[in-house]
Amino acid sequence: MKPDIHPTYYPNARVICSCGATWITGSTVPEIRTDVCSTCHPFYTGEQRIVDTAGQVERFMKRLERRQSDAARRELQARARREAEEAARKARARGDDPEAAAAEVLAKYDLDS
Repeated sequence: MKPDIHPTYYPNARVICSCGATWITGSTVPEIRTDVCSTCHPFYTGEQRIVDTAGQVERFMKRLERRQSDAARRELQARARREAEEAARKARARGDDPEAAAAEVLAKYDLDS
């Protein structure tokens, strides 16, 4: 082993959880602070609770909601585009104006708002 490259080992390092539980363990730092331990973790306690550190849950829920609404908007646009293409094809076959038929279908969806 090379000398002077290993961190200092603290055999009596104290672990402190946010719930107040503490215990002693060995570590390379003298004090460890943690948010969740076996005393308060939902897996061990059987309760359903969300540990929210600095609004992470709210940010995740906003992001999830935005992605779901974006996906719904994209699906609606794709459906409108398919129907407009079908209406234009039918109008072309009848000899009518295909652009007017497509515009009429797209107006029904009102995608500008």
